[in-house]
Amino acid sequence: MENKTAAYKFTIVVPVFNEEGNMARLETVLKDFKDHAQVKTCILFVNDGSTDASGRIMKDICARQSDFFFIECVRNGGLSAAMKAGIDYCCSDLVGYIDADLQTTPEDFDLLLQHTDEYELVMGIRTGRKDSLVKNMSSRIANGFRRMMTHDGVEDTGCPLKILHTDYARRIPFFTGMHRFLPALIQLQEGRVFQVPVRHFPRVAGQSKYHLFNRLIGPFKDCFAYRWMKKRYINYKIGDNNLQ
Repeated sequence: MENKTAAYKFTIVVPVFNEEGNMARLETVLKDFKDHAQVKTCILFVNDGSTDASGRIMKDICARQSDFFFIECVRNGGLSAAMKAGIDYCCSDLVGYIDADLQTTPEDFDLLLQHTDEYELVMGIRTGRKDSLVKNMSSRIANGFRRMMTHDGVEDTGCPLKILHTDYARRIPFFTGMHRFLPALIQLQEGRVFQVPVRHFPRVAGQSKYHLFNRLIGPFKDCFAYRWMKKRYINYKIGDNNLQ
């Protein structure tokens, strides 16, 4: 079913969970980007069951800003669930993703958009990361193990700056932890993946939703689930038909 996002070329999905301290900045930087973007762009907030004022602020933003829309999950389901909801409700040709903490900037979507005609997934590689030593080390270990298990060739799968062709995104088999495997899951569809260096900034408000378990132990377990699924994945293409 089409909705208002069908009038745009590019939809930026922004999962939001208890980010009231970042909402004002989100409004400013996302508006600035979409006003000057290379393609017609809209914003889709996904409120993932926030328990602070994020939901109210989100609705206020959408009421005063054109090209800003929202959906609300009835309860918190996690990042993968929020991303799936955003993709399911996106009707533009391209769908992007950025974290609400703004440790990456929407300005760098322009770097990714230059390659979307050639690749089904274009994603960032965070340069000069501003995370803690523990977070950087655990991320590096998890990325190395994932590359060994998936052979996706991706340097920084956790970078929260990605653009996908919506038709490919909708065919991704979603599961908890899916967001860590987007490149590998696009490659299962014989899609092409391209990486672009992007900027990275320190978090200035709110708290990270990730700790050692869901940054390191969880991804290790998910890698084995991906390997199991890869062997059983169904990939087909339709040739001729008379449905239309």
